[in-house]
Amino acid sequence: MKLYIPPGYKPLLRARDTEAAIQRIKSLFQKRLSENLNLYRASAPMVVRAGTGINDDLNGVERKVSFSVKDDNDAKVEIVNSLAKWKRMALARYGYSHGEGIWTDMNAIRPDEELDNTHSVYVDQWDWERVINTQERNPDFLKWAVKKIYDAIKRIEWRISQDYGARSFLPEEISFITTSELEGRYPDPDRKARENAVAEHKKAVFIMQIGWPLKDGKPHDGRAPDYDDWNLNGDIFVWNPVLKSAFELSSMGIRVDKETLVKQLQAANAMERLELEFHKMLMADQLPLSIGGGIGQSRLSMLYLGAAHIGEVQVGIWPAEMVAELERNNIKLL
Repeated sequence: MKLYIPPGYKPLLRARDTEAAIQRIKSLFQKRLSENLNLYRASAPMVVRAGTGINDDLNGVERKVSFSVKDDNDAKVEIVNSLAKWKRMALARYGYSHGEGIWTDMNAIRPDEELDNTHSVYVDQWDWERVINTQERNPDFLKWAVKKIYDAIKRIEWRISQDYGARSFLPEEISFITTSELEGRYPDPDRKARENAVAEHKKAVFIMQIGWPLKDGKPHDGRAPDYDDWNLNGDIFVWNPVLKSAFELSSMGIRVDKETLVKQLQAANAMERLELEFHKMLMADQLPLSIGGGIGQSRLSMLYLGAAHIGEVQVGIWPAEMVAELERNNIKLL
């Protein structure tokens, strides 16, 4: 059990006021995100059919929660890990044009998460996707989108600080660094140590190009080969002053085109996926070029309200010893 207890911790709000603040954060943020990226709300699935290639494979090793549907000939379905592929299919199905996109409320169950201050088996995030063109498949456009998202993060932080007396601490602008640059600047082989070092220095940073091996032969972090372009993706981190560590808020990227899909599937020894529904559609030019990602809802609430544990802003399942330790240290779970 990994757990960090901030010395002398006191929650900002009591439980019922925390619930009200969470609702306000969600309302304000999704409005700003929609305006900044020209996104429209779309209903999101909680389950998808197994064997279609639609579900997000994350790092490729996590178990999926699955079950059979009695009234559909016991068809096997899976609770989504994220909507990275489904959203791209939705853009095509609903007829969105260049420069338009969607956002959804995504809820997932990830049973293999290591439970700690920031991870639970329940995942809630804003998943978003926007149609782009060939000319926008470049690092500059990726950075433009990151800045639009960070603008929403920063502006809502200021609003919540005014409403609830929370501390406003995020910098005005976000910095950018590639994983190879990060490796050169912080040669410690521990990836989390690198993230902590750059986040503490920059306070807000987008770590780019996650997926391909670095000089030591290992990637900075795992990425499925069939949604993000590993040269055009990344994660948004900020420095969390309560937890004294890097704090991931978003994973996002420009999505694979046909050539990149094949190249990354070859690198991952996963060419058999080309026989799946999603991959066939992509190879047949039936899906638009797009950019997209996910932004943690409970993560943002944690950050804005200065919470020490994600269980203070969402209801979850925790080991008994973790609950007892949190209770001893004035950390009240919902």
